[in-house]
Amino acid sequence: MSEFENVTVVKKANIYFDGKVASHSVLFADGSKKTVGVMQIGEYEFSTGAAEVMEILSGELEWQIKGENLWKRVKGGESFDVPANSAFLMKVSVVSDYCCSFVS
Repeated sequence: MSEFENVTVVKKANIYFDGKVASHSVLFADGSKKTVGVMQIGEYEFSTGAAEVMEILSGELEWQIKGENLWKRVKGGESFDVPANSAFLMKVSVVSDYCCSFVS
C-alpha cells in the first residue's frame, strides 16, 4: 500500500537522535497507529512497549534485537518484526524511509 486514506496525521514530528530520525504519527479510525519517517545514516537504539512491524520503504539497514549477536540486513521493500517490550538496534548505511506499524 503506497498511501493511506481517511486518516489523521499528527502535525508535530517525532524527532530522535538530534534530528537524524524523524517521523509523523498516522492515526486510523479503528484506533491503530503507524509512524512514517526517515532515518539518516547512523546507529540507533529504540525501545518499544507494543510489538511493531518495521517496513523499509527505501534504503538499507542492519538490525538486531538488543542482546542478540546476529545482525540481519533489510532493504527497501522488506520488513521485520519487533516483539513487544523489547529494544532493537539499527545500523543505517543509506538514508532510509520507513513505515512502522504498531501491533496490538
